[in-house]
Amino acid sequence: MEVSEMRKDSSEFLERLLDAPSPSGFEQAARAMYREYVSAFADEVRTDVMGNTIAALNPTGSPRVILAGHIDEIGLIVTHVDEKGFLHIAPIGGWDSEVLVGQRVRVLTDKGPIAGVIAKPPIHLQKPKEREKKADLRRMVIDIGVADGKAARKMVAVGDAVVLDAAPLKLAGRRMCARGADDRLGAFVVAEALRRLSGAKRLKAAVFSVATVQEEVGLRGARTSAWGVDPQVGVAVDVTFASDQVGVEASRVGDVKLGKGPVLTRGANINPVLHKKMLAAAGRLKMGTQLQAIPGGTGTDANVIQLTRAGVATGLVSIPLRYMHSPVEVFDLRDLDACAGLLAAFCESLRPDDDFTP
Repeated sequence: MEVSEMRKDSSEFLERLLDAPSPSGFEQAARAMYREYVSAFADEVRTDVMGNTIAALNPTGSPRVILAGHIDEIGLIVTHVDEKGFLHIAPIGGWDSEVLVGQRVRVLTDKGPIAGVIAKPPIHLQKPKEREKKADLRRMVIDIGVADGKAARKMVAVGDAVVLDAAPLKLAGRRMCARGADDRLGAFVVAEALRRLSGAKRLKAAVFSVATVQEEVGLRGARTSAWGVDPQVGVAVDVTFASDQVGVEASRVGDVKLGKGPVLTRGANINPVLHKKMLAAAGRLKMGTQLQAIPGGTGTDANVIQLTRAGVATGLVSIPLRYMHSPVEVFDLRDLDACAGLLAAFCESLRPDDDFTP
């Protein structure tokens, strides 16, 4: 899946990261890849007790800046193994139950991944009213192909996590689809921004690029990592709803299109001085940006970063995404490149005496 416009190492890292299973609370595989990648250019790398991986450049510099992209994805967890060998499940994060029907899955056991499927009775055997109902996640089970519960329990344990078995796929042009693009794309971007800054001669700020965990179940990793880093400036990198998809209106989510560059948010969650500095950095790069207005909390790591300790000057840079929380999330590689470049330019522009008071 090498993309000619992206350096080979970055392209390979992105592909591996997108394929790694990392449901909230079970981010080990993706975290190991992130840590290995950033260790090649960061001054310091550490993983905290929550599982956040924190890579630092110029850690004694000023101001202290945290760049946060969450590395977890939505998934499922095994809650019960019945006597017929079917695995009963509960959601990790927010699912549209219709998306799950007919999917292949990987059950993440201590002995390695096990294949399974989520299905429902054939349409021929459904009653007319059943055909009209939305699929009920509470009644869904995973079939791993065994004959009974005894065989299933030898392979799977209650509490094992599950991800959909959907590998990254290259589409036309510079677009791709993958499960978990929300938000391993953000983790990729903050790692790439740090890599670009590693050769910067004018960097005064201390920059901490963090692959945060457990965002999909309550912004938990960003809360603890921001407290530990104690930044003056914070930027979350996440995905946002693209309006150039069927059934999504720009009047609701903003005029956001794939391939048109970073989306900068305005509203109560965003420091206005930081926003202007971000726009200025984009101007110096002659980079197009897109705007999105959110009146209150953004539902991203930016929420908890802003409210850390006595408050943090916070921004949100978003990547346009189609079909969020599905196994076919579609994005444009040009947006990833632009977001990483913008973050690097913004961080390089910061000086110790910058005042972010509104």
